[in-house]
Amino acid sequence: MDEELHRYVHEARLGNKEAFTELIRRFKGNVYRHAYGMLGERMEAEDVVQEAFIKAYYSLSRLESDYAFATWIMRIVSNLCLDRLKKHPKDQTVSNERMVELAAEQQGNTHLRITLEEAMQQLSPEHRQVILLHDVQGYRYEEMAALLDVPLGTVKSRLNAARLALRNELKKGDE
Repeated sequence: MDEELHRYVHEARLGNKEAFTELIRRFKGNVYRHAYGMLGERMEAEDVVQEAFIKAYYSLSRLESDYAFATWIMRIVSNLCLDRLKKHPKDQTVSNERMVELAAEQQGNTHLRITLEEAMQQLSPEHRQVILLHDVQGYRYEEMAALLDVPLGTVKSRLNAARLALRNELKKGDE
């Protein structure tokens, strides 16, 4: 983390609202992309982003380290998304439009986009989450373990299982 970011976190923890506003500015894109990837709906993702930053603002005093803010805010978002998905089990088959759009743009293939979207709809929220964090957003295993508050081995096995599930879903589409 750069020193300027560390300073903003430190000042925000001391009650500086402008510093917290800067943290929102810096993190809102990543937070939104993660929420949108998990939920698949723009309005739901926007609601989660707002809720996450409100929760973070009122819980800043419990942040263990100024250097842990990025992981902490993503954990808040992940938990809020999982809570929403648990409350609305029928909505668990939402698509991961962001991942699909990126893959389709790279391939220039509409069929691939549709196939990936359908396959992602079949994954559990936990599997969709690890694929988003690692393969779309580029988090390392260690960062994911801290963010998800699970052991490193769990992250690796969950990602492996998620990729196998996605591969199986894609194979079903080819049949």
